[in-house]
Amino acid sequence: MADLWEELQSVANAAPASFAAAPGERGTIKAKANFNVSEDVAALRKAIEGFGTNEKTLIEILTHRSSSQKQEIAKAYRETTKRILVNDLKGETHGDFEKVLVGLARPLAVNDAEWLHNAMKGAGTNNNILIEILSSRTNKQIKELSAAYAEETKKTLIQALKTEVSGHYGKAIILLAEGARDENPSVNVDKAREDAQALYQAGEKRLGTDESKFIEILCKRSFPQLRQTTLEYKNFSKNTLQKSIEKEMSGNLEDLLVSIVKCAISTPAYFAEKLSKSMKGVGTDETTLTRVMVSRGEIDMLDIRAEYKTLYKRSLYKAISSDVSGYYGDCLKMICGGED
Repeated sequence: MADLWEELQSVANAAPASFAAAPGERGTIKAKANFNVSEDVAALRKAIEGFGTNEKTLIEILTHRSSSQKQEIAKAYRETTKRILVNDLKGETHGDFEKVLVGLARPLAVNDAEWLHNAMKGAGTNNNILIEILSSRTNKQIKELSAAYAEETKKTLIQALKTEVSGHYGKAIILLAEGARDENPSVNVDKAREDAQALYQAGEKRLGTDESKFIEILCKRSFPQLRQTTLEYKNFSKNTLQKSIEKEMSGNLEDLLVSIVKCAISTPAYFAEKLSKSMKGVGTDETTLTRVMVSRGEIDMLDIRAEYKTLYKRSLYKAISSDVSGYYGDCLKMICGGED
C-alpha cells in the first residue's frame, strides 16, 4: 500500500481537489430535479405504514435526494404524521440496513457528531473514528458537526476530546477539531520547500523527534500546500514524508499524521483504502463501510470510485456486490451509483 501512495504522490498535483468540493459536486447522491416534497412524504408513508415495509421505496428516495431535500422531507413528514422519520425508519428496519437508511436520512453534520460521540462513549476511545473524521473534514464541516455535537450532548466537542485524548496526539486532534486549517487553494512553493526542510530537520535529521513541528505544519497548512510539501520532501530525504512519519512516530499520533498526509495527497484515495480494508479478508467491517459510504455519497463518491479502481483493479460496485447482500447491499450499491 505504501508503494501505491508513492504512485499517487508522483501525480499529487493532479489529485482530485474534492476536499473542498461542495456537497453534490462530485457525489453520486444529488438533488432531484422537479423535487416534490409532498409526493415523497406520501410515498414514504405508504412504504412504512402499509402491510409490510416497502424497502425499495425507502432506498430509492433516500439515495436519490440531496441532504437539504431530505431535511425538507423530514420536516414535512413530522408535520403530516406527528412522527419523526428517523424513528419510523428505526422501527421498520433493523441491523446494517437500518443504520445506512438512518444515516442517509440525517444531515451529514448530525451523523459526524453521533459517530464522534459514540467513539468517545463508555470505556475506551475509538481513535480510528476520531482520526478519520477530523483529518478529512473541511473547516465548514467541522464547524457544523461541532454545532450538532453541542446540541446533542450539551457540551462542546473540544471539552469532550480533552477528557479522552492527551499528549502530542491530543494536541493535534484538538487543533483539528478547532477547524482552523488554512484553506487558501493557492500554493506557495518556497513555503512548501521550507516546511519540507523543517519536517526533515524535526524528524529524520535529528536524534529524537520534534513532534510539535510536525503537528504545527500538518494540522495548519492547506491540503494543496501539504501536497506540494510532500513533493518537496523528496529533495531532502530518500524517504517519502509518510515513510518518515512511520519511522519517527508511533501509536495514535503516527496514525493521525499519516491520515492527514494521505488526505492531503488525495482524500478520495484515502477513503478508497478505508473501503477496501473494511471488505478485506474474512468478515466485513460494516460499521466503517456504512460510515464511509454515507458520509461521502454526496461529496466525492465519483472520485472515490475512480481511485478505488486505480488502486485495486476492480470496481467498487463489484467489491460491494461480492461482499454484502440483501437490502443493505442494494442500498450501498445505489450510493456507489454505478458499475464503473
